[in-house]
Amino acid sequence: MTTLTTTEVSKFSAAVPFWLSLLMIPLALIGASQGGWWLVLLPIYGWGMFSILDAIIGLNLDNADLDTTEDDLFWYRAITMMWFPLQFILIFGMIAYATRADHLSGGEQIALFFGVGIISGTIGINYSHELMHQKNKLERWLGDLLLSSVLYSHFRSEHLLTHHRYVATPKDPVTARYNEGFHRFFPRVLRQSIKSAWSAEKAMLARKNLPATDFSNPFFRYAALQLGMLILAFLLGGWAGLGLFIFQAYVAIWQLELVNYIEHYGLTRKHLGDGKYEHVQPRHSWNAAHKASNWLLINLQRHSDHHYKPDRRFPLLQNYTEEDAPQLPYGYPVMTMAAMVPPIYRRIMNPRVRKWRAMYYPEVTDWGPYKAATNPMPR
Repeated sequence: MTTLTTTEVSKFSAAVPFWLSLLMIPLALIGASQGGWWLVLLPIYGWGMFSILDAIIGLNLDNADLDTTEDDLFWYRAITMMWFPLQFILIFGMIAYATRADHLSGGEQIALFFGVGIISGTIGINYSHELMHQKNKLERWLGDLLLSSVLYSHFRSEHLLTHHRYVATPKDPVTARYNEGFHRFFPRVLRQSIKSAWSAEKAMLARKNLPATDFSNPFFRYAALQLGMLILAFLLGGWAGLGLFIFQAYVAIWQLELVNYIEHYGLTRKHLGDGKYEHVQPRHSWNAAHKASNWLLINLQRHSDHHYKPDRRFPLLQNYTEEDAPQLPYGYPVMTMAAMVPPIYRRIMNPRVRKWRAMYYPEVTDWGPYKAATNPMPR
């Protein structure tokens, strides 16, 4: 494992691979203008090509020097900050275009916005995740705007206030349980995450002696931004445009929750008694060092370090070996496709979960309460 110097990290050439997401925009434009089989370019690029590149290029085990400053990361920060205006123009430009394009059938319009949802989910929500963790107000606002464009604004509250605090415990909705298939996980998370987010914000306001209806509750901002997006979609494309906008948002949310599903599947923090749990460690997230898919996903697959140090910017996220964090056998593109077929996913992952338990918690003899999420709620 090599440590890259600040000079090496700060080079434009080192940041360029993380800009590969930009190629999805011309692919969407080609699909929109040509229709037909050209519409499969985006799914092939997002899932197929990066799966192949992962197999060819292999792993990236290098770590950046943690003394690298914010100024040294300019070219990395730039791609996340420019993404909202690009995605905004893409989504609403496509609505205006597709609803007036005579060469696109209804089915082709749906296929086109399936691809747009891949962009807004795989890239847009992922970038919003990076932005929401920063202290800079502009970045946090850009993160909010990205989430509103997929109608999932509460994700910020749920992620920052619930997921990071309670990951791998029964109180975290998005920690997938052992043997829980994605098709059970997905509707459960859709129900529970918005309730969890509201409860977290309500509790924060209560600590300030304020009611949940106080206008400082970000849910008012979330609602206003999302309503604005829906109105704009309707104005540009009528009911068809509104429907296409909602469909791409659904696809984006599905993409996000597929990733959430694989990031912590079957992993649990040890219950110490009386509702106390051990601190979050790198071992409580699945790590993946696959080089190409980490380019596309701005190192999201170094998820073990993200939970260990949530405010660390993506170029500085550290890779962990198997001694410190459990490893996925493939990058996220392959793993998310496998997750859509639960028997295949269980065949791949259940033996790894059992190995993880034996490695880190040999003293735990009864995993029933962990598997069923019936351990006491964290205090």
